[in-house]
Amino acid sequence: MESFASAPPGLQRLFEECQRVYPDQKNPLQVSTILKFWLGGNDVLDYITMYDNRGDPTRNIPPHWHYVSFGLSDLHGDGRVHIPEPSVDLEFRSGMGFELTFRLLKGNEQRPPTWPANLLQDLARYVFNTGNRFCVGDNIPWLKKSLDNSNSKILHMLIAEDAQLRRTETPFGWVDFCQIVGVTSEELDQASRWNGKGVLNLLKNNPTTGGEFLITDMKRSKSVFELFPESLRELEDDLEREGSDLVGVNAEFTFREFSGISIKEEVKTDDYCEDPPMDASREFVSMKAEEFSPFSSSMSTSNSLSMSGPIDTKPVTGHTVPLGGIEFTLAPYAAKFLVLAIKDRIRHGRHFTFKSQNLAVTFVAESVTGAMVNRRNPYALIGYWMQILIPDDLVPRMLTSFEGIMKNSENLNLPIEFEFLDKGLKIIIDNPRMTESKNFLP
Repeated sequence: MESFASAPPGLQRLFEECQRVYPDQKNPLQVSTILKFWLGGNDVLDYITMYDNRGDPTRNIPPHWHYVSFGLSDLHGDGRVHIPEPSVDLEFRSGMGFELTFRLLKGNEQRPPTWPANLLQDLARYVFNTGNRFCVGDNIPWLKKSLDNSNSKILHMLIAEDAQLRRTETPFGWVDFCQIVGVTSEELDQASRWNGKGVLNLLKNNPTTGGEFLITDMKRSKSVFELFPESLRELEDDLEREGSDLVGVNAEFTFREFSGISIKEEVKTDDYCEDPPMDASREFVSMKAEEFSPFSSSMSTSNSLSMSGPIDTKPVTGHTVPLGGIEFTLAPYAAKFLVLAIKDRIRHGRHFTFKSQNLAVTFVAESVTGAMVNRRNPYALIGYWMQILIPDDLVPRMLTSFEGIMKNSENLNLPIEFEFLDKGLKIIIDNPRMTESKNFLP
């Protein structure tokens, strides 16, 4: 690692924050990129430092390895990687505004395993390739064998606030430390349906599931809901009463109008040249059928589209186009979120959005304010954003129709068609026609 004196200013401030936590580890082990990204290399992170955290027996914190990335934030301030963004605010973020960390329970090894460093590089490449930033509460399905490519039950990730490293002010803006937490499939599913922060709080409650520092144990074989069944019952009761805080997923889809105003060609997720970015309130999650897909659990419970819809950029067209009947085709890997949209969002008077790179479709409950649809005009399009009204009397019919998806979401016999023709709506679960899958990772 570069010496304190010779380190670029942004990197030096991050070093100082790490030394506040580890004052006795002046020269920790590290993985250093030989050919830096800004010199044409493939690895986004300049450094990944590996600290030896001895834990604290009095607080039931076991010894573990603590990995810290350097490179998602602006280390140099000269534009070689991150172009400074002008801001009218007094505070501004450095680069992506965060670095990644990971805490791995120690085994018998004398040196930290290097696979977490590769994991952090993969995540960093995704961030650079897409521009999608991670926030606390986000959840990341990792559709590989497991995080360490073993037979471990720890297959996916949640994003937490690092237990020790604090937000750091650098000469180029602030930097948060977002900790990757390994979780089981059941924990990921409940985080996706409920919210990531809620599941993280459950994991913190017992050292077996991560404890106060949310330490990942790759040998853990049971989820927090298997170990403590009462927590799942409480979660289900909360969902039944309050609904879900998750308001959208990124997924492949197409739609077309089959009556009323004629749209001659099918609208596809790659038909528009402008990319609608993620809403500033982090109310979307990203989802792919490929090998990597990040999720986000929004903590917003707003039922106003004017406050929380994908409207942070000017749409392609400035006027609303009412549509006739809609045929909506959704990729099968997102089918379970269609059920969530109706059961845990629309049924509670909220909205839910399916968003691709270039198009967004929002299902809207009757009580949502700020929508461009109503009973008279239940379907409308403005630029890249379509809204579909789900009237109150349609909700129980849809839930009854979707029972097969609920019971067998992992093995669907495609295509599956749901017709609500009296409402002018047809939903198909199938691979969207003529839609190319775009890889997140190189």
